[in-house]
Amino acid sequence: MIGPILRLAAASAAGRAIKDAATEASTRAALALGAGAAILVGVFCFSHAALVLMERTMDPAEAWAVIGGFYAILGGGLYFAAIRRRRR
Repeated sequence: MIGPILRLAAASAAGRAIKDAATEASTRAALALGAGAAILVGVFCFSHAALVLMERTMDPAEAWAVIGGFYAILGGGLYFAAIRRRRR
């Protein structure tokens, strides 16, 4: 008689744990998506501001080349950091 009641309580607790885990996962995914959007907007705004400032003193093509070189160096550095981390 106690066995079915204990099974019901265990099933209820397991269901609650699964629901809590799903809620936490969806919250983390939403926060990661928001952080990614914020990073993209920040990169766009800072890049545009840098281009505006550099175009005052140099040719627009040179300014674009400087920004492109900066992001190429940054991307290469992040790539090598990821490879180094993976090897450990």
